[in-house]
Amino acid sequence: MTAGTGGEPARDAGGRAEEPRFLRAGDCGLYVSFAQVIDPAVNRQVHRLARTVQSGRWPGVVDLVPAYASLYIRYDPLTVTFEELVRRCREQLEIRSEAPPEPACVCLLPTVYGGEWGPDLEEVARQHLLTPAEVVRLHAGRDYFVYFLGFTPGFPFLGGLDPKLATPRRPVPRTRVPAGSVGIAGAQTGVYPVESPGGWNLIGRTPVRLFDPAASPPALLRPGHFVRFVPVDAEEYRRIERAVALGTYRPQWVPREVPHEERDDGA
Repeated sequence: MTAGTGGEPARDAGGRAEEPRFLRAGDCGLYVSFAQVIDPAVNRQVHRLARTVQSGRWPGVVDLVPAYASLYIRYDPLTVTFEELVRRCREQLEIRSEAPPEPACVCLLPTVYGGEWGPDLEEVARQHLLTPAEVVRLHAGRDYFVYFLGFTPGFPFLGGLDPKLATPRRPVPRTRVPAGSVGIAGAQTGVYPVESPGGWNLIGRTPVRLFDPAASPPALLRPGHFVRFVPVDAEEYRRIERAVALGTYRPQWVPREVPHEERDDGA
C-alpha cells in the first residue's frame, strides 16, 4: 500500500482510495483502521473522526485512542451496540468537510545536542558513518509532524525523520531519561516530556516544558502540529531553562510554509 499526499486518502496498489475497516476489539471495543501506512493525510482523518465523536458526545462511548492510522473506540455495550457505532462512523466518514484545513503551526524547540544532554549522538553518528555535526544538521533541518501523543503524558510521536538517521532502539533501555530529552527510535523522533525510563537514542535535550499538569491544556503539542528543533549552545540552553523555571518563557510558534512537494494544487 502507498501513502496519500496532501489531503488525499491513502490508496492501494491499484490506485483506489482505501476504505476504513471496522473491527471488533473484544466485547466493548471498535477498532477503525484507515490504512496500513503512516501518512499525515491518513492521520488527519483519524483525528477528524475522533474530534467528531468527542464533540458530539456520542452515547455509550467511554474512551478514544487515536494512533497513526487507526482509532480505537471503547464503548458501553449496554448503551450502544457495535453495529450502531459502525453506522454512525460510516455516516461521518462519508461527509466531506467543507471547512478549510487549519493553518499548520510549527513549535520551535531550542535544543542543545550532544554531550551530557545527548549521550548517544556520537553512537548514532558512528552507526550511519556521519559526523555528529551532520546528524545535528539532518535532524534540525526539517519540520516534524505530530501524529499523536502517547507513552507518557504529552510525549509526541513525530514523523518525518530523515531516513539517514533511522536508528534501532537501544538494546538495554535506560531506567532514567531526563525530561526534555530528544531521541530517535527506528524511523521516529520524539521528546520525553517527563522523566521516565526509555530506550530511545538520546541525541539532545530541550529546556522547553512539553507537559505541565497545571496548564490548560497540560500538553504543549497536539496532533496536527509541527515541531522544528533549533540548535542552541549550552549557555542559551541554561538561559531558557532559567526562564522556564521562572515561568517567563513562552514557546515560539511560527506558521508553516508548505513545501512544494507536499502541495496538491500544482502550484
